[in-house]
Amino acid sequence: MLRTDAPSTEAVPRSRLRWWTELPLILLVYGAYSAGRLLARGDVTSAVDHGLAILRVEKFFFLNAEHPLNRLFTREPWLGIPADFWYASLHYLVTPAVLVWLFRSRAVRYRAARTWLMTSTFIGLIGFTLLPTCPPRLLSASHGFVDTMAQYSDYGWWGAEASAPRGLGGMTNQYAALPSLHCGWALWCGVMLWMYGGTRLTKVAGVLYPLITTIVVMGTANHYFLDAVAGFVVMGIGFLLTRPVLRLADTLRARLGIRPFAPGSGGSTGASHGAGSSIVSAGCQTSAGERIPRQRKVPAVPAPAEPGAQAGAEPGASPPGAEDGAPAAAR
Repeated sequence: MLRTDAPSTEAVPRSRLRWWTELPLILLVYGAYSAGRLLARGDVTSAVDHGLAILRVEKFFFLNAEHPLNRLFTREPWLGIPADFWYASLHYLVTPAVLVWLFRSRAVRYRAARTWLMTSTFIGLIGFTLLPTCPPRLLSASHGFVDTMAQYSDYGWWGAEASAPRGLGGMTNQYAALPSLHCGWALWCGVMLWMYGGTRLTKVAGVLYPLITTIVVMGTANHYFLDAVAGFVVMGIGFLLTRPVLRLADTLRARLGIRPFAPGSGGSTGASHGAGSSIVSAGCQTSAGERIPRQRKVPAVPAPAEPGAQAGAEPGASPPGAEDGAPAAAR
């Protein structure tokens, strides 16, 4: 089979997500979230009023699980200390780890998952701005809550003011309690582990991580139960907005002349040899004398004898002295 140069169709140029473009984007979004969360401090009086309103609603509907959990964590250090470490660190570790895992092993799903997380985070920032809320631990002692982060501060890096490192508590907004993005981000991680983990262990982790996080934020008196519910609702709204946000991003990229994304592809601009060609043989040509399968064989017509050919020689036979591998005479 002889292969000849055949016209090929060039594939549509596509760009691929790269870590050196994703990392600055994520850091930019997180920086904007942190700055907005810090600036949206709100009025302390209004924040306390909002916190007490939430507590009254929970008591009316018998939803105030914060009191028994907080008493348990305060009384049992073997529960309270790990809970404080869980609250102060895991959302900074698990969420980026799941993002990196998706980027490396689930590239096709990564962009939608990342957009869902970022969209929900911005919605949460709107909630912090419009409804500054005093967490249970900052209410007056008459309401029966103990700040476990302050109680066990000698065991960790956090101070008495917040879960931030000692001396940096003033750089955080302690009234950004509604919604609880600790719970919202934990739910996102749980969904990713459940959907794409592929093993029973990852599915169990996907269920336990948001569940334990919800218990921890209430037991440490950092959030109300309704804060956690609000965090889950925010993630639900972000999920519904993910597809429109992706379409908007693609439209902006098209107007700016940026190539569309092709997750999981190498972004090569040339097609494989013969791929997409309109030639059925894909660049292959039948050699002389080769019979196509299922083709009816036509009897060969003897060719006229060449001058000087030996008598009795068969038509088309190789001339004397021809070496092996020399091309046969054309029929």
